[in-house]
Amino acid sequence: MVNPAQDYVLDVLKKSNYERTCQCPPTHINCLTAKEWLVSQIGVWQFIYEKRDIRDKNKHPATFPISLAKKIISLFTHEGELVIDPFVGSGTSLVAAQDLNRHCAGFDLNKDYIDLCNERLSQQTAFNRSNQIAIQDDARNIDQYIEPNTVSLIWTSPPYSNLLNRARKNKSRKDRHNEQFGKVEQYSQDERDLGTYPIDKWALAMGDIFKRMLPLLKTKAHCVINVPDFWMDNKRITLHIALIEEMRKLGYELRNTIIWDRTNIVNNIGIFGWPSNYITMGTTFEYLLDFCKPPTPQVAEDS
Repeated sequence: MVNPAQDYVLDVLKKSNYERTCQCPPTHINCLTAKEWLVSQIGVWQFIYEKRDIRDKNKHPATFPISLAKKIISLFTHEGELVIDPFVGSGTSLVAAQDLNRHCAGFDLNKDYIDLCNERLSQQTAFNRSNQIAIQDDARNIDQYIEPNTVSLIWTSPPYSNLLNRARKNKSRKDRHNEQFGKVEQYSQDERDLGTYPIDKWALAMGDIFKRMLPLLKTKAHCVINVPDFWMDNKRITLHIALIEEMRKLGYELRNTIIWDRTNIVNNIGIFGWPSNYITMGTTFEYLLDFCKPPTPQVAEDS
């Protein structure tokens, strides 16, 4: 049964027209200029934070720059089209979509994060001709809100398995005993929260969520997921490989692997493992995994 809040959201989404509102030629797959397109072809990306970005870990433990979300949304959609973020967190995807005149629906379990999303959206509405809405609900229920074949992009940075669900040791920082030392920075301890799951359970849960969302995507539309690999219990956890394998099983096609080089925004880097251990190499980049929904195979007619 649909509750009043869900009924309101459904009404907003149904009134939205997800067709292009730009003046791009029909054959163009985004609104980028040739110069902007060229820059996007480089497979290693860097971004900087701006004043509107959330950097306070007390508000949210793991944020990404608005500039990153804007680049992804610009590359894979046109103005007026629909973007979905199933793990919206602090609302950066919604802010980016607002800037770019894209419709966007973001989902999160945590009411505090939904309130933060709405606060950020209320701060800048000029020139916005589309709807951005934050929805407090499980990502497993997204197909109850969105019609099939209407989504032009799924873009998200999900919880990274149970990476944050442990006390911080700050081994990679020069100032190890700062205010984060010993803290558990997890989003919640909700049993539905993927951030509490070990990697095997996490991959299966991600599969369940993205299986439900595949029919919502338009054919050839993209799904971009930001994940890192990390170390836990002296083992390298290859989160991006687990995710690629699971997404391929579901029918998504891996199109590109982009490296988000974070060296320009990482502060106070320690001497990782020197002089006797390599375990922390590669902690200053993350993966942007670009999948798409392939066309349905044509069944040959009997002769």
